[in-house]
Formats: sequence, C-alpha cells, structure tokens
Amino acid sequence: MNLITVSALNEKIKSLLEATFMHIRLEGEIASVTYHSSGHIYFSVKDDRSTLRCVMWRSNAARLKFRLEKGAHVVIDGSVGVYTPRGEYQMIAVSVEPYGRGALAVAFEQLKKRLEAQGYFAAERKKPLPRYPRRIALVTAVGGAALQDMLKIARRRWPLTELIVVDTLVQGEGAAESIARAIAYADTLGADIIVTGRGGGSAEDLWAFNEEAVAEAIFQAQTPVVSAVGHEVDTLISDFVADLRAPTPSAAMEMILPDQNELLRTLDERADRLRRRMRELLRSSEERLRREEEALKRASILSRLQSALEEFARLRRDYREVIRYRLSQFEGELLPLQRRCDETIRRQLARQEGRVKILEEQLRLQNPRQRTREGWAEVSLDGRRVPLEHLDPEMEFQLTDAQSRLRARVLHKEPLDTKVR
Repeated sequence: MNLITVSALNEKIKSLLEATFMHIRLEGEIASVTYHSSGHIYFSVKDDRSTLRCVMWRSNAARLKFRLEKGAHVVIDGSVGVYTPRGEYQMIAVSVEPYGRGALAVAFEQLKKRLEAQGYFAAERKKPLPRYPRRIALVTAVGGAALQDMLKIARRRWPLTELIVVDTLVQGEGAAESIARAIAYADTLGADIIVTGRGGGSAEDLWAFNEEAVAEAIFQAQTPVVSAVGHEVDTLISDFVADLRAPTPSAAMEMILPDQNELLRTLDERADRLRRRMRELLRSSEERLRREEEALKRASILSRLQSALEEFARLRRDYREVIRYRLSQFEGELLPLQRRCDETIRRQLARQEGRVKILEEQLRLQNPRQRTREGWAEVSLDGRRVPLEHLDPEMEFQLTDAQSRLRARVLHKEPLDTKVR
C-alpha cells in the first residue's frame, strides 16, 4: 500500500466530490446565517439528522430576492466545494428559493413586516395633500403610457396646475435606485405633491416599487408622495409608505386634482344663492325705509309724548325729595324718645339684677353642702338626710361634714324644751 500525504488526500477528495456534485438541488432548513460585510452570505442547512455548511458569494447574493432567515425552509441550487487546507467541504449556493413559495412573495412579506415595525406605515406620519396643488412632480418613465394618461387627466380636470416630469426607470435592473434618486430630486423642486408610478405589469415588472430603496426615499421626502403603481389589484410596498395610495396613475390624478367643471358648477350655484340673498336684502331695506318714512310722520306725536315723559320724571324727583325731607323730620322726633326708652330699660335691668343676687345668696345659705363647709354635720339614715327627731335609741346613723363621714348609734334620746323664754 502506497503512502499518501494529507494534502494529496484532500486534493483527491476535492476532485472526486466537485466532479461528482457539480449540479445539485438541496432541500433543508436554515440553521444559522451570517451576512458578511464583504457581501458574502455564510449559512448552514439541516434536516432531522445532519447539518451542512453553505456559502453564497457576493455576486449571487446580490441577486437574492429575499433575506435568508433562521428556520426558513429553502431549496438551494449549487455545487459542492472542498477547502483543502482544512479538509472541509461545503455547498456553494448559486440560488436559494423558499420551499413551496415564490421568492418575491417571501421578500415582500419580510420587508413589509420590517418597515411596519419601524413605523414607515404609521398613519400619524402621513402628510396631508393640498386641495388645490399649484405644482406636481410626476416621477415615471417619459415614454410610458402612464405619463400620457396622467397628463391628459390633469389638463381636463385642473389645467392651472404646473406639471414637472422627472424621468426614471420603472422596471428591470437598477430601477429601484433610479426611482429613489428621482423621488429625492423631485423633493427639491418645490412641488406640492409628488406622484410616482407606472402602468400595470407582472409582479417582476412592478418589483422595483417593492424595494427598500424606494420605500426609504418616499419615507424621507418632505413633499407628500402619492404611489400610483399598476392596477387596482396590485398592492406594493410603496403604497404602504406613501401618504396616499392610488390604484392606478389615472386614478391618482382624479384623486389629487379638483374638477374644474364641478368647481364652476359650484361657483354658479353660490352666485345664484348670492343673487337671491341680495334681492332679499334689497326688499328688506325697502321695507325698512318705508317704516322710517311712517315714523317721521309720527315724529310730532312722539315729541309731545317725550315732553310728557320728561315732566313726569321731574314730578317723580320732586316727590322723592319731599319724602326724604319728612323722613328726616321723623328721625329727629324719634331720637329723644329712643333715648328715654333705653334709660328706662337699663334701670329695670339693674333692679332685676339686684333681686337675682339676693335670691342667689339665699339659695346658697339654704344649701346643706354649704353648711357642712362651714363646720356643720349632716345627719343621714340609710343614705337619706333626716332630722334628729326621726332617730330612736339604738338606731345607727351617719354624720357627714366637708372632710369626713362617721357611723354612730343613738345611746339616749331626750326632747328639748323649745319654748322661747
């Protein structure tokens, strides 16, 4: 058996594998993914038993329509490559497609979800459109039918508006970047509205308006932007980001421009209302003048009535003066009488206060507790105050003064002679 070096073995394996697996189609689930700053994509795919490393070089990655994400079920076209210095093999991916779904549909949903999370579709950031735009920038292909449709409707509805056409690619390679640059330029022209759009086509034809570059240009524009792409059934990322979505380019002009014929009809109606109002005012003024003439005829009667009213006012003032004078006289007569009444009341109160003090003193002297405070003792039997004549020999009673209480017994009872000698 011949000896072989490691490098030689790896070279043989490389030649064998790369010759055997030049064109393969692989199904698997993305297990990990890394977008390198160089533009290459490094990822791995797996099934329920194995994992395989993959790489997509920058040239192929640039054509990828959607973003690779962990967990995505994909189909990979490519070949097997061997890195001989480490003896490792990997799949060189040429294209990647979502399993069972179109790449464009997945890319659309991915970008829509991400932009919505960043607030690109928020209603509060939508800019209002002026009712009577003076200048509109049309971002579209100069040779397209959409431009002619928009110009025709603009001339019919509101020819006073100035239209500026900003030419751009609307499909194919580089179209998204061209549209984004055209929107940014239109934003510098002082227009009231920017309309960006094109006519109908396949999903691939309209795809430029689903690119992030176009969404970013619309979002950053200071001028209100109308997205008018394709037909009514087409809904694109630009429709969500724009300040107004129109189903077609023609519909966009119908939506943003007033109708001069309708406006003229409105002006005629308002002029008719104004004429009717003027006639009503004239009739009202004539009636008012007629009443003024009649009032002048009655002026002499009113003058006499005014004189009578002034005389009545004078008599009323005189009557009030007489009443005030009589009241002042009555006040002078009542003042001495009031003083005498006050003096009589004070004397009566003084006499009554003296009698109250005498009665208070008598009550104080009759109060048994007052007498005990003066040294007298109170005789009580079974808690009730009693005179001595109610006590019999051998009966127990209590003696109470201000400081103490005694229990005592009657030893002897002797009546006193109460006759006054």
